Amino acid sequence: MEKEKYERVLEACSLKKDLEILSFGDQTVIGERGINLSGGQKQRIQIARALYQDADIYLFDDPFSAVDAHTGSYLFKECLLGLLSLKTVIYVTHQVEFLPAADLILVMKDGRITQAGKYSDILNSGTDFMELVGAHQKALSALDFAEAGVVSDGMGKEVGSTITTNGVVQKHENKDVQDGKADDKVGSKGQIIQEEEREKGKVGFLVYWKYISMAYRGALVPFILLAQVLFQLLQIGSNYWMAWATPVSQDVKPAVGISTLIMVYVALAIGSSFCILVRATLLVTAGYKTATLLFNKMHFCIFRAPMSFFDATPSGRILNRVSTDQSVVDLNMAFQVGSFAFSMIQLLGIIAVMSQVAWQVFIIFFPVIGACIWYQQYYLPSARELARLVGVCKAPVIQHFAETISGSTTIRSFDEDSRFSGANMKLTDAYCRPKFNIAGAMEWLCFRLDVLSSITFVFSLFFLISIPEGLIDPGTVCPSHANCIARSDMHFPWGMKTGIVGRTGSGKSTLIQALFRIVEPTAGQIVIDGINISLIGLHDLRSRLSIIPQDPTMFEGTVRSNLDPLEEYTDEQIWEALDKCQLGDEVRKKEGKLDSTVTENGENWSVGQRQLVCLGRVLLKKSKVLVLDEATASVDTATDNLIQETLRQHFYDCTVITIAHRITSVLDSGMVLLLNSGLIEEYDSPTRLLENKSSSFSQLVAEYTMRSNSNF
Repeated sequence: MEKEKYERVLEACSLKKDLEILSFGDQTVIGERGINLSGGQKQRIQIARALYQDADIYLFDDPFSAVDAHTGSYLFKECLLGLLSLKTVIYVTHQVEFLPAADLILVMKDGRITQAGKYSDILNSGTDFMELVGAHQKALSALDFAEAGVVSDGMGKEVGSTITTNGVVQKHENKDVQDGKADDKVGSKGQIIQEEEREKGKVGFLVYWKYISMAYRGALVPFILLAQVLFQLLQIGSNYWMAWATPVSQDVKPAVGISTLIMVYVALAIGSSFCILVRATLLVTAGYKTATLLFNKMHFCIFRAPMSFFDATPSGRILNRVSTDQSVVDLNMAFQVGSFAFSMIQLLGIIAVMSQVAWQVFIIFFPVIGACIWYQQYYLPSARELARLVGVCKAPVIQHFAETISGSTTIRSFDEDSRFSGANMKLTDAYCRPKFNIAGAMEWLCFRLDVLSSITFVFSLFFLISIPEGLIDPGTVCPSHANCIARSDMHFPWGMKTGIVGRTGSGKSTLIQALFRIVEPTAGQIVIDGINISLIGLHDLRSRLSIIPQDPTMFEGTVRSNLDPLEEYTDEQIWEALDKCQLGDEVRKKEGKLDSTVTENGENWSVGQRQLVCLGRVLLKKSKVLVLDEATASVDTATDNLIQETLRQHFYDCTVITIAHRITSVLDSGMVLLLNSGLIEEYDSPTRLLENKSSSFSQLVAEYTMRSNSNF
């Protein structure tokens, strides 16, 4: 590592303060998909990663969308105009204020370049670029109008029901983790991703008992054991019958006729077969029921787990549990437990028979039992720990493979294929080592048991030959075939448009997570319509709230399934929603229209279109409480204005809570809430906040205005 260049890149990307806040500095483990980083931190780390490569050509795709105005200006000056001043840089942006510094501007529309040239040259040479600049100037004029103190006191009406938060305190370990808001995550709790824990020592009897008694409270267990006991008795009986009824020689008169001999033996065989059928049916039924109950409980626990569990637990670890471990429960566990019980019953049956006809075998039996127990005590601890180690070592392989697949584009871009391939091989080797050792331990045990069996067999032969003749009656020996947040007080009037602003990591999204109960409050309460949301079900709460998230999400399927996954609305209603969010014409151009294919994560749609699809979902749902979590951060100003105008038209009588970096997005709100480090710093109408030039909101507006008017 080049320390000097490393420090220079950190300084240029404004990351030093963030590293001071993180518990372990630049050694902090990043969670899956950057879960413990804010959106701005992830953006800046990506920029820093690119700068450290010291390449000749740089490609940036809207790199300043997830940061506030001040940070964006700093990054543009220090990175693009500073460290990369002598490099070839191609950057895509929706923020017009960064364009005057470009040597060449390409304006694109419908996949074609419509204008090209310097800022001053193409400003008056076409309509497409003028539309973008005009939308930007319109937003700035609204800002200037607001600063003059003429902004209205709000569009909402302070009547009806209210949304109240009374002293909400989030759990420390859950603070600012969803969507990566973790700037304030400090303390001594260690890394967010911990090494997977594994049990040590022997498995207690209660674990086995809980498994056995889970299906029907263990009601089938006595019948399974009874069927095996009957089977063993019938087997002993059939062997005894054949030994007793069959004459020793032709000179001896048979005790029963040949037909009676065969009929009784067949009856005993049929009885044994029926017992096996009953035993197998009951065992499979109990195993299936137990596996189903365990899976349902696991499924319930996973989907009811707090978000902190998913933040600290990689998906590979969860997949390992629900696939490999569940497969063992489904396919192997019932038969292994049953096999142990059946072998013990069979062994007791053999001991009972041998004690009646050849008690002398106990001279050999007890030493052999002692040797087997000694081997068991020597083998089991190692085999048990190796089996647990296999389970722990498999999760990293799955996790690393999934992360490599999802980040394959970035890996190839930075030419790191060999490093990730090597890491995958190391993880695979780490998983195969305990598997190999398990096979070696099993062969170790089998070899010694085979040697013990051979010695026992030889000793038994010598013993049987050496005993006096007639001591054991061979006619009575029955053959056997045994197989051995910080505290906050707020009041949002019904129908009011409230804007939430603050710098990166100030706790804006954490407030929304508390509203949706993604993060559960440890104290205080959130009340909607006089109902404490912590006392109702998550479905009842979230089905009555709507959100347009910061990262627009589309699922693999069709346009229809993405807008109406539960099939609650008609085609006319869906088309109406698409027209309202200006996507109707775009969908009609597609061959399948509403049944047009959407690839995984909506990759065949642009970010702006995905954001408009999220707006379409909200328009369909028509909830009375709408949350915008930096919903327009990744779209151009014209699309931002379109979304804001749509919201004003169709949600004029709803409570709207808006989180935004673009100050123009919250200027027409009735109230503005400014957060800083999880605390309420200011809460008032934008007019009053702008009148006070010393307010933090005024300073944010001044920074945004300065950046927007600067030519860099």
